[in-house]
Amino acid sequence: MDISIWAWVGFHAVIFFLLALDLGVFHRSAHEVKVQEAAIWTVIWISLSLLFNLGLSFWLGQEAGLNFLAGYLIEYSLSVDNIFIFVLLFSFFRVPAAYQHRVLFWGILGALIMRGSLILLGSALIERFEWIIYIFGAFLVFTGLRMFFSGDDEEEDVHPEGNVLVRVVRRFLPVTKEMRGPRFFVKEDGMLMATPLLIVLLIVESTDLIFAVDSIPAIFGITHDAFIVYTSNICAILGLRSLYFLLAGVMDKFHYLKTGLAVILTFVGMKMLWPEITYLALHERYEIPNLLSLGVIIATLSVAIIASLIRARRLEGQQPAEVGQ
Repeated sequence: MDISIWAWVGFHAVIFFLLALDLGVFHRSAHEVKVQEAAIWTVIWISLSLLFNLGLSFWLGQEAGLNFLAGYLIEYSLSVDNIFIFVLLFSFFRVPAAYQHRVLFWGILGALIMRGSLILLGSALIERFEWIIYIFGAFLVFTGLRMFFSGDDEEEDVHPEGNVLVRVVRRFLPVTKEMRGPRFFVKEDGMLMATPLLIVLLIVESTDLIFAVDSIPAIFGITHDAFIVYTSNICAILGLRSLYFLLAGVMDKFHYLKTGLAVILTFVGMKMLWPEITYLALHERYEIPNLLSLGVIIATLSVAIIASLIRARRLEGQQPAEVGQ
């Protein structure tokens, strides 16, 4: 799909305007983001994404709109894994609630650059070497199966000393022992020093890069169009901050969500491999329709969320009986 350079420029102009409005007006002063505020911003970001989706459908057609929506849902749901890491990370470094939004905000800007570079690289590779899509597919199937069978046995942990970016910073720049408000750098005794908040930001950036390795190939399984892959990715990432503040305290209730994400990754990987599988078996390439893919994604997420909430309610109902015993 030949997208004008002005479409890219216009998209980024709107994104940077919204980010400037977010940081410069609504979050000008550092404060703790309450659940109600997070819920409002979550609705705003989702509404803006769906509005863009509607405009895309009118501009490029229904197929492009379906592809964007499927990619957006995949990326948005996979972002939940990032939230698990953010909860551990902010707890490990004891980041005050008032500074967490600032870290996530600048993390978004880094994600724009990193994910944009990965998407352009992936798009160029697929255009030059079409067979690489099967490698992406096999990788997603492997990742999905590993996630499915690891279950709760795979414990997430934070190891800042093992992070390459953190080691580089500490080698060339001294780090203060304590936070210095919302600042990433301070000057003390004539020496420029990093603060622990910068270390947290670097780990957020590197964590996002790791998750992007899973999520970006998954969206390429829906469409190869770089504009749709990129815009769906960025729209989902923009809503990640408010989603974090909304769900951080209740992440334990979504017990089956990781299983649902594993099913989605495996399905998308199989979707990428399916034409080659059918060719080897039937000497004819068949593709899984994107409308069917969107239905599978929505159904899987719905079942995982509903099952998780039912389980959480059942466990809450058992607590009083256990206490009484």
